Amino acid sequence: MITGASSGIGAAAARLFAARGATVTLMARREKELRSLADEIGTEGGRALVAVGDVTAPEDVRRAVSRTVEEFGRLDAAFNNAGWGSIGTPLHETDDAVFRQIMDVNVQGVWNCLKHQIPVMLRQGHGAIVNTCSTAGSFATGAIAPYVAAKHAVLGLTKAAAAEYGERGIRVNALMVGSTRTELMESAMELVPELEKASVARAVQRRLADPMEVAQAAVWLCSDQASFVTGAGMAVDGGCSAV
Repeated sequence: MITGASSGIGAAAARLFAARGATVTLMARREKELRSLADEIGTEGGRALVAVGDVTAPEDVRRAVSRTVEEFGRLDAAFNNAGWGSIGTPLHETDDAVFRQIMDVNVQGVWNCLKHQIPVMLRQGHGAIVNTCSTAGSFATGAIAPYVAAKHAVLGLTKAAAAEYGERGIRVNALMVGSTRTELMESAMELVPELEKASVARAVQRRLADPMEVAQAAVWLCSDQASFVTGAGMAVDGGCSAV
């Protein structure tokens, strides 16, 4: 199950999971994009289920998880990737509505997913979950303050869940993602042309990540090759956290 699957990292992960032989549930709000991606996966010999929904709505998440189990019989892995941010404003000038939306998508969204995915995995006796975090979950990146706070919360949820369910066969990890060339990032750079240079200034590799580079890390964390990895915040950031 992949959330935020209509574009960017989520869509790249869907293609890669399917190419590795996984059946995938694609969840996002935009049906047209999801169905196009599902058709593409089908053309390549894969199998994808479209679950249109909003991660901030618990019932949408419940429905997506239920449909996954009904269609495929189990839920072995989940990539909770949906997120949202906005161009920075000083904390005292940030509207409360922006704060709430960032918290709802990034924190409540992950919370909703964990609440509905974990019971299925507990019944199975195993499962792997990856939450998309950010370098903003480790330090103040210059992103808007609520986004930094939200990503710290995602890392906290990841570590707490890993500690609670590790002895029951469920691994939970986070990806500490650096600036990535996603649809959201491209839109922000159109509005603020200097944003790209600023976004990579701290990195050792002075460039934006390709979504597939992040997707590869997610697939690895969900695989048996990462069987002894849980509770981790895995940096996929071009070296931002190294300096």
